[in-house]
Amino acid sequence: MFELSLMCPEDRIEAVSDALDALDALSVSVEDADAQTDAEQALFGEPGMPPPKDGWQRSRVVALFPSEVAAREAQQLLVVQDFFAGCQVLGVAAVPDQDWVRLTQSQFAPVDITPDFWIVPTWHELPAQAVRSIRLDPGLAFGTGTHPTTRMCLRWIAGHGATGAAQGNPLGRVLDYGCGSGILAIGAAKFGATDIDAVDIDPAAVESTAQNAQANDVQLNAGLPDKANGEYQTVLANILATPLRVLAPLLCAHVAAGGHLVLAGILERQADELKEAYAPWLQLQVSDAEDGWILMTAKR
Repeated sequence: MFELSLMCPEDRIEAVSDALDALDALSVSVEDADAQTDAEQALFGEPGMPPPKDGWQRSRVVALFPSEVAAREAQQLLVVQDFFAGCQVLGVAAVPDQDWVRLTQSQFAPVDITPDFWIVPTWHELPAQAVRSIRLDPGLAFGTGTHPTTRMCLRWIAGHGATGAAQGNPLGRVLDYGCGSGILAIGAAKFGATDIDAVDIDPAAVESTAQNAQANDVQLNAGLPDKANGEYQTVLANILATPLRVLAPLLCAHVAAGGHLVLAGILERQADELKEAYAPWLQLQVSDAEDGWILMTAKR
């Protein structure tokens, strides 16, 4: 396979991307050409919602083609179009053969949630300082411990679980709503929770959660959302702001007296709208922040 690389200003990205798609590119990706520099720009969006922008002020557009001939034909057709003005061809290059499994594994190293609580892929040795750990490999479901939203939830679990450890089950009955890989539910089990429901609308996530729980030797109940029933001392939901707003009455109804609601998947700019959405039931506050994302919590 061969990559055609282009440099495009923000106002040309949509037209160039559409043209590459029409020219039968196997894939088209848009990257910040200034990534890893002082000029890097952070852009965040949500699935199903319009993107905040089509790209960056200086975007690198990379199209993948099955052959060099196809890539160069696409280049020749693009450069003569009016909408290509202001763009630049960076080149055509062969995509080297690689051991993709090994490459993927190299991108996932052990993640420290606290100094003694770690998320560790199965192909890595446990760090010596890991008193508690979750063994988790990348899969079809969201949640490997590398995203700020997941780390903040796990830090909250670790903090509250460790603080009340003398009570036996400091987190009480736990609901992980939108469980993905099950990482939060498994984290709760590692800190003493014994009655855990982990639910998701995606059957693949339910299966992944059950498999990951078994691999970590913890007990939980994985299923579709109708498996959540009654009240819980700890309700965790790491989803996104839009579904969290819709789910406000349902999630709040699951929080027991004296219980905690822990929400993630929220951008800093979305804090006020979440507070407003939950105000009829609970008073949310920002409890943690990392890389533009926030953790919001409330206690009944």
